Parts: sequence; structure tokens; C-alpha cells
Amino acid sequence: MDLPEVVDGLGGRSPDVESVPSGSKPEKMSARKCPEREPVAIHSENGEIRPLNVVMSPKSPVAQAYARRACEAEASTAPVMSDGFRVLPKWDLVHFGGKTIADLVFVNRYVGGEGAWDRRDIQNIDAALAAAMSDSRLQSVIAQYYPSPITSRMLEPSRVVPGYVPPRFFKDDAEELASRLFLGGDLDESDPEQSVINLMLPRGVVLVDGFSPSFRPPPGMEEENGRRRRALIKVDDDESDSTHGLGGYHGSVHVNRNGQDVTVYYAVGVFSEGDNGIAVFDGANGAWQNVVATFYHELNEARTDPDVEDAIRLNDVSKIGWYSPGGNGEIGDLPIKEVESAPRPDIGRVFTTVPLEQGSGGVPIQLMWSNKAHAPALSL
Repeated sequence: MDLPEVVDGLGGRSPDVESVPSGSKPEKMSARKCPEREPVAIHSENGEIRPLNVVMSPKSPVAQAYARRACEAEASTAPVMSDGFRVLPKWDLVHFGGKTIADLVFVNRYVGGEGAWDRRDIQNIDAALAAAMSDSRLQSVIAQYYPSPITSRMLEPSRVVPGYVPPRFFKDDAEELASRLFLGGDLDESDPEQSVINLMLPRGVVLVDGFSPSFRPPPGMEEENGRRRRALIKVDDDESDSTHGLGGYHGSVHVNRNGQDVTVYYAVGVFSEGDNGIAVFDGANGAWQNVVATFYHELNEARTDPDVEDAIRLNDVSKIGWYSPGGNGEIGDLPIKEVESAPRPDIGRVFTTVPLEQGSGGVPIQLMWSNKAHAPALSL
């Protein structure tokens, strides 16, 4: 695939940032202000931690639901840089002691069978995501969080996963599929501790940040599952899903292989278009570009905070990698929150098409947070 030429580095539009649940009035975002030493910004009502590990459209119903439980350091009086982003050092990421992935391997798996996918979309997604994740300028922002050089590569070839995919895809569906793909050899000889399986959902499938009605945890896992269920954020008493503005999330699942416990990391995202997911890019290429930008977000969060799901399962802050107590989110969440809380929100400022450093066209990405800039940044 020939990646598109980029003239001005911009390639997105702002979605309807005032979207709210049916019958509701637009709601002003109102995250509570963080106490000076609050360790993690999102909590369940009973005090169990719920760090953010999802990507959401600004001011969408799901973003509003998360904001009601969150706290954020004050941003309204922050100085503004020439690029329009505010300087927010209180939002900078903090390392909580958890694992990070310096040498990342990822594999793309397209769910739902051959009939659910256009081969051209697959080729475009593969090429753009591989290029973005290996571009030295883009990755310089991520490298600041590591003591030594980092690498990233896509494990080829990608493939379509045969079989039926339900119209609503839940967290337990993602974990079951990631486990099955790992045990089936989809990571080849790659170290699962350094790898992420991308689960691309086909057009029209709704992603749910919750568990299917029939899900029952394995024996002995009831307490952990209870914590995970209590940590879920509701929208109008329903589980958050991609029709509410959810684009994707990353997590992990523990798999028994030959008697050994192996942690398998995954990211899952929707085919964002229309009212499903985060449909920032439009036009003939818009849908696959939305997929690339979403998984760029999730992969960079999965490498800087891979064990966030274990932090929730075990209620253990020390499992968290890089996370912002003041901004309430991971490396990809903070740029979205920055534009979300701006006087005139425009998600197209952070979801955008940028030129590759090697000059071979442009790629759709989402800007990541830079501690050195105290703001979203394209490079260092």
C-alpha cells in the first residue's frame, strides 16, 4: 500500500462532541478535583481502584460517565503554547512501579471471517499501523518513558480469524479469543510478555466494556471477578459500549500453558464509523483510518501500562506502569482529555494524519502525552 501524501499534517474532523444519551440534555463535564496526594484518579464506589484503560470520544456519554467518577488537576488557568495545547505539568505521567514493554511485538487479527472484511482495508490498516509504530519521530515521544532505546514491530502476516462474531462483543469474549489465539500459536516464537494481540472487530459490531450475561468466572476467581465487575462504569445503568463513544481498550488474561501461568496481552477495537466507536476521520478512507488511530492509542498504552487489568483484578496500584494521577489517564487518554476540557473541544487536533519521518506518505494516529512538553506532542 502507498500511504497517503500529507500536506499540512491534518486529516481529521471533530465529531459531534455534544452527543448525549437519548432524551438527555447536553451535560457539562465535571470531574472532581484531585486531592494533592490521591494515588490513582478513578475509583469504584467502594474504594477499589479503576485506572482508565479505554479510549473514548470527548464529551460522549461514556466519557461523561467516567468523568463523574474521576478527579483531575485544574487545567483552566494553564498557559497555552503556540500549537494551542495547554502546559499541564500536573497531568504528567508517573511510574507506579509496574511493568513496561520496551521491545514490543504486535500481531493483527481480524475477527469475524473473510466475508466481514474488505481485503483493501486490511492491507491499509496493516501498512499504516506498522509504519506508525516504527516511525522514529513518533516513537521518540514514547521513548522518553524508558531508560534505554525501544523497538516496535508487527508480526506478519496478519490474518482473518474465521467464525461467527456476536453483534455485541464483551470483555470475556476478548479474553477468550486472545487466549485461544495464543494457545493456537498466533504469536509464533515471540515472547508473550513483550507482545500484544490486536483484535480488530468488523463493521457494525458493538464493543462492550463489561461482561456478557452468561459469563461465569473460573472456580477460585470469584473475588477477582467481583472487583472487576464493581469497577465497571455504567451509562444510564448499562455497561459502557461503543455506541456511547467507546473506541477500544487493552487488557490481559492469564492462560495456563503446559502447567505454567502466562500473561497474554491484547487490545480490542471497533470499526469506527457512524454512531459506533470514535469516527473522527471521514471520506472513502475514514473507517480504516479510525481503526489505525484507535490501535495506535491502545498499543502505546499497552506497552507503557500493560498490567492495568491485573491492577484492577488485584486492587494493586503497584501493577500500574505509567499513569497520570492528576490528569486521570494513560499516555493516550491525556491528549483527548486536554482537548475535551478546552474552551472549544476539537478531537481532530489529536486524532490526525501526520507525515512519516522517512517521507513515505502519512499515517493516521493519535498524539500521545509528553512529560517533557507537559502536553500532547508529535515528537520530542
